[in-house]
Amino acid sequence: MKDPYQIIIKPIITEKSTALKENNREVCFEIHPEANKSEVKKAVEKLFKVKVERVRIVNLKGKVRRLGRTVGQTKARKKAYVKLREGEKMIEFFEAV
Repeated sequence: MKDPYQIIIKPIITEKSTALKENNREVCFEIHPEANKSEVKKAVEKLFKVKVERVRIVNLKGKVRRLGRTVGQTKARKKAYVKLREGEKMIEFFEAV
């Protein structure tokens, strides 16, 4: 699982991630469940051609959801907060991927 396109699944665009992007130079991605920090760092540097300062990873459990009598569960996810080095250009999702 060394292909950067398999490690980084998609960017997460929410109010929180937008605020982090503007204030702290951090970008949020949904990543492969088996990916680790060093793989995420290499993938972001290769795909977006930027230098990464640090990576934080969060495991999210699936939530239980109901639709009438039917009970289901959303999928468990893993996301990474990637902080870019000072002086690097900010990643714009609609340009690069």
